[in-house]
Amino acid sequence: QVHLVESGGGLVQPGGSLRLSCAASGLAFSNYAMNWHRQAPGKKRELVAAITRVGDSSIYADSVKGRFTISRDNTENTVFLQMSSLKPEDTAVYFCQAANGQDNFWGQGTQVTVSS
Repeated sequence: QVHLVESGGGLVQPGGSLRLSCAASGLAFSNYAMNWHRQAPGKKRELVAAITRVGDSSIYADSVKGRFTISRDNTENTVFLQMSSLKPEDTAVYFCQAANGQDNFWGQGTQVTVSS
């Protein structure tokens, strides 16, 4: 069975950094683009970052561009989201998603809280 498990979330002060990880199992990891989404209370889930299957290209929401970096290690079946200069508005549950033309899988999410 496919499992995506996020980790690395927590409480951080504004301006701080966190690195999220999403470990995948049960799928051919390198055949999937990997995405990070987030959902804040009362808001719709939004795409934060995406990375291609081989990790040669990425895209970011304007709100995080220049602060967040998505990367992947296909030898470890893991995608990362390095977050820096965190703002209170980054507070959300962060979900990783594996997607190809036929399948779509989600992790359970990890909470990121940015607060002083």
